[in-house]
Amino acid sequence: MHTRPTPPADHGSLAPHTPRVALLGDARSGKLGSNLGAFGRALRRAGVPVDAARIALAQQALQCVGVARRQDVAAALEAVLVGREQDRAVFREMFEAFFRDPELAHQLLARMMPRAVREAGPPRARPRVQAALAPAAAAHGAQQPDLEFDAAMTASDVVRLKTADFNQMSASEYTLVQRLVRDIALPLPTVAGRRTRAGPRGTRIHWGRTLREAARSGGDVMALQRLQRRRQPLPLLALVDVSGSMERYARTLLAFLHAATRHVQVGGRILPVRRNVFAFGTELTDLGPAFRLADTDAMLLAAGRLIHDYAGGTRLGDCLASLWRGHARCLVGRRTVVLIVTDGLDTGEPDDLARELARLKRRTRRILWLNPLLRFDGYAPSARGAAVLHGAADAMLAVHNVSRLQDLAGAIAALVKP
Repeated sequence: MHTRPTPPADHGSLAPHTPRVALLGDARSGKLGSNLGAFGRALRRAGVPVDAARIALAQQALQCVGVARRQDVAAALEAVLVGREQDRAVFREMFEAFFRDPELAHQLLARMMPRAVREAGPPRARPRVQAALAPAAAAHGAQQPDLEFDAAMTASDVVRLKTADFNQMSASEYTLVQRLVRDIALPLPTVAGRRTRAGPRGTRIHWGRTLREAARSGGDVMALQRLQRRRQPLPLLALVDVSGSMERYARTLLAFLHAATRHVQVGGRILPVRRNVFAFGTELTDLGPAFRLADTDAMLLAAGRLIHDYAGGTRLGDCLASLWRGHARCLVGRRTVVLIVTDGLDTGEPDDLARELARLKRRTRRILWLNPLLRFDGYAPSARGAAVLHGAADAMLAVHNVSRLQDLAGAIAALVKP
């Protein structure tokens, strides 16, 4: 492969008098692939899905555009390594930190995923990337802004993140909080199931066990054995708004629901939770296939592929009608608690929404509205859709930060009390 001559130096050049091969290396030397691999691993640890195919495509892109200008390198890598809109801010922050100071990027990753980064350590290729892509603005008399970062989180940092609004966080803070919400416990209350088991109390007699006990005592019935209903975790039906105004809240709540509602401990046993999760915007999307995945990151990636109306409008009434037509099995009578995650900015007809909410209310136990707009003091559901939803919901709870998510278990427990 023949190297092309470096273009004349300009204000945006990284190294105006250095050949391209000396910056990142060419395909034959292996430097280009190793350096891009190090950056790809950093992006994966930051939550951006990057595979070997994208790294190979990034190598081809850099060979096409060259590495003489920092803006060209950033644009080419972003075009081939970022496949989701929500990952652009993370990529840009990681690019700025990684190619200015790899140690700073390592601290950033340590705050996001302390255990993984501590085991892996910084790649050896990073010093070459730092030397290759160091900004040359100082040669032109310009001063680059300092990017300060403290990897050690103090108690005040933790408190601030717990009370900070998801929609007002930086990219690094938002990535960290997405990991924090996965550790929030949601001890769901238990309800009486339809299946029975032998026990000391119950309205029906367990004749089989009673006769076996009598056979051991010579045919004398010493006590009547009873059948009592098994306890099971509360069934959940979650409807998550994925419209444009709910982008960050939807992603965070999906990660939280996936991790917190997988299993629950009942009487010393770990039981699976019956949960049905749907995304709604202008149409209804069943997220059951995605929620069957064990890894939360894989679930979010699969959910992104399933949802076709992401960041669009909201028509909750039409989506509830679709739920009734195609997924009536999710409505299991008076045991299910419905969680509706939305800001109430519905664009459908209020009469249709009221009718569908009334039908949903008759066939479920409780409806809990999780509304991120409650972060504003003096909020009132004055919009047409919000007013209808407020009248149908049994309770409304804010879910705009980590602290509010921790209160969700108590709210659900209070709703299902007799």
